[in-house]
Amino acid sequence: MSAPVVTRFAPSPTGYLHIGGARTALFNWLYARGRGGKFLLRIEDTDRARSTPEATQAILQGLSWLGLDHDGEVVSQFDNAPRHAEVAHQLLAQGKAYKCFATQEEITAFREAARAEGRNTLYRSPWREADESAHPDAPYVIRIKAPQDGVTVIRDRVQGDVTIANDQLDDMVLLRSDGTPVYMLAVVVDDHDMGVTHVIRGDDHLNNAARQMMIYQAMGWDVPVWAHIPLIHGPDGKKLSKRHGALGAQEYQVMGYPAAGMRNYLARLGWSHGDDEFFTDEQAIAWFDLDGIGRSPARFDVKKLENLSGQHIAVSDDAALQQEIVAFLAAARLPALTRHQSERLARTLYCVKERAKIIPELLEKAHFALVDRPIAPDEKASAALDSVSRGILGELTPHLQSASWTKDSLETILTGFAETKGTKFGKLAGPLRAALAGRAVTPSVYDMMLVLGRDETLARLTDAAAA
Repeated sequence: MSAPVVTRFAPSPTGYLHIGGARTALFNWLYARGRGGKFLLRIEDTDRARSTPEATQAILQGLSWLGLDHDGEVVSQFDNAPRHAEVAHQLLAQGKAYKCFATQEEITAFREAARAEGRNTLYRSPWREADESAHPDAPYVIRIKAPQDGVTVIRDRVQGDVTIANDQLDDMVLLRSDGTPVYMLAVVVDDHDMGVTHVIRGDDHLNNAARQMMIYQAMGWDVPVWAHIPLIHGPDGKKLSKRHGALGAQEYQVMGYPAAGMRNYLARLGWSHGDDEFFTDEQAIAWFDLDGIGRSPARFDVKKLENLSGQHIAVSDDAALQQEIVAFLAAARLPALTRHQSERLARTLYCVKERAKIIPELLEKAHFALVDRPIAPDEKASAALDSVSRGILGELTPHLQSASWTKDSLETILTGFAETKGTKFGKLAGPLRAALAGRAVTPSVYDMMLVLGRDETLARLTDAAAA
């Protein structure tokens, strides 16, 4: 029986959760959730000068908004430093690592001489096989003994087999002269101790895999399954940058993209399941596999993101969508909905959610339900409320006072009234939109009247007629 799948996301808290990191987290989450495994979270905060609590909080909030829940407690890499050092000393005791007393000046001089002579600049320490009796009383680093011949093969589920000649691997430093562990050691020890079975990360880490495998093999530990995923590029094929939209995950929440739409879009960035573009979380979890990840960089496309977001808004459960709207308003630091507005919005969603790509668009379409009297029409709506139109609205109001407040009944009354005026309902719709919403573009007049109810509808029409 195979071991349970354990994946992890291990960001450095030096900034926000960017889109590339969010996709990496999503791929790890999908792979684990689809196999009944665990998805773990580790904050790689060993760089104390650049790591900040604010960045850690931003990462946690970004993951929370995306709905990527992790198992167990968040692991701090910095807190595990004594364990990392313990492994380095264990390798030293086993003769698989050694103390190197070379100074930085000596290493620099070696490389400059090698460069001048056209030799390989890979540093070869003279202390690798030195007898301990020759060790000076001086600062030293601990280096691993890299294999010096043969090859290392990285068996990668995305990139295929990647072969690296071992004579291109240096004796990597494990512990610095101040006793602190290097990142390469910390990552391997943490992944092993956390039981990580699959390392799914950006292909900019591919070269690290060969060096990290040295530690796994020296310790006699199982090497995890590697899956190095291509990076994300902008529409122009160049590395994704802020000008392309490489913003923090939470900035997309502030712009009003629904989390489900963002998950769907990020999943399709570099991974595919046939020709499927739109899918639910349940489908993504069932379908996601490493074999579906391509080797070429994915291209970020805002139009596709908007399209998928709109589809997810359209099929969202109303209660869940309303909660997402509440979270959006808080994230964007916009006024929260009042109880009255929330109640009206709940009645409105059915007629606005199929026509909005992002939440601000949805709220604009629902403006008629969120605004209180007196309605202040915008410029285009004002143009529809001339003296003739206001007079017509005044004549219409009595016809609605005893109407049965259903769509069929309202449609019969309004079309009949338009006929008595020798026109079509389309000519009446403009003034009605202006009176009910203060906008020229709105949901259907009938939907607005049903949402607002008889009393509010009549009050708005009366206000407009008297203006």
